[in-house]
Amino acid sequence: MTLMTERPITISGTEPPSFEGLLDALDQLDLPDGYKAEIIKGNIVVSPWSKAYYADVMDLVCDQLRPCLPEGHRISWGPLLYVFPGAERAYGPDIHAAHRRTRRSTSNRLDGEGLSFVAELTSPSTRIDDLTDKVEVYGKAGVPVYLVLDMQEEEASLFLEPYENGYKSRLTKPFGEKLYIPDPFGCELDTAGFQAPVTES
Repeated sequence: MTLMTERPITISGTEPPSFEGLLDALDQLDLPDGYKAEIIKGNIVVSPWSKAYYADVMDLVCDQLRPCLPEGHRISWGPLLYVFPGAERAYGPDIHAAHRRTRRSTSNRLDGEGLSFVAELTSPSTRIDDLTDKVEVYGKAGVPVYLVLDMQEEEASLFLEPYENGYKSRLTKPFGEKLYIPDPFGCELDTAGFQAPVTES
């Protein structure tokens, strides 16, 4: 029996594998329900989906942004793998929006440059990568809007104006406030209800 922990499990060999080799190895993984695998900094990282209320937050984001999507685009949450060959990364973002043509593929490796919106909900094990590595990769790939919902600090950070080193601007607000999501969306995102539920003693 294999025990999967809250911390990501990093798989690496004695010789550094190629990015294609990592993608092939990732294809062979038989992950249990509730886990996702990504390629980050030359390693396959397996991490569990987080607490149950995260699903409610992801639904709230999708429900609010769906009416504002550019024509032909779709938004959803769940494990789809977007590949960034130039950065040798492959991410399974928590929430992702892209034109339908990006997803009309028989491959399980989707083009990361086809994304129009990405949101990551941090966990203790993913928070640093969500706020550093993914900022650089999503920005360099030209993803127009990257939203980090910091579930530990209970604040939302919106990264805008992508360029080769990441994003030129960042706006952070505490949960409970509204964020304006600019073009190609042009609507407000209300972050009320994103906080962790109060536990009854």
